[in-house]
Amino acid sequence: MPPDGPRPMMQPIFHIATVADWEAAQRSGAYTTSTRGRTLAEEGFIHASRTEQVAPVFERYYRDAGEPLVLLVVDPDRLSAEVRVEPVGADTYPHVYGPIDPAAVVEVHPLDADGRWGQSRDQR
Repeated sequence: MPPDGPRPMMQPIFHIATVADWEAAQRSGAYTTSTRGRTLAEEGFIHASRTEQVAPVFERYYRDAGEPLVLLVVDPDRLSAEVRVEPVGADTYPHVYGPIDPAAVVEVHPLDADGRWGQSRDQR
């Protein structure tokens, strides 16, 4: 067990959410959607990703969502829930073992139909 004291600061983690789910979380004070179509209660944790994993997650699970999406940028140090980085296939992903506190969400970016956020369409 690590000694008591400050934990090392973690890098932000990312979660793709529907606008409706994010708005509901702001009203209720807790975000509890694990992934598209599954709740925290059903899955046991909330799926998250590192920045380089956002595009592949969008392609695999959200491209055909048919409703507005946002990218939540979460500061793990502000969460009351534990974050575990766990193996999934040949990679690892952060999983949040409890609700995401809206106060831990430090940025919210609308995603366009191609899963892009805050990026120029014409990057050369």
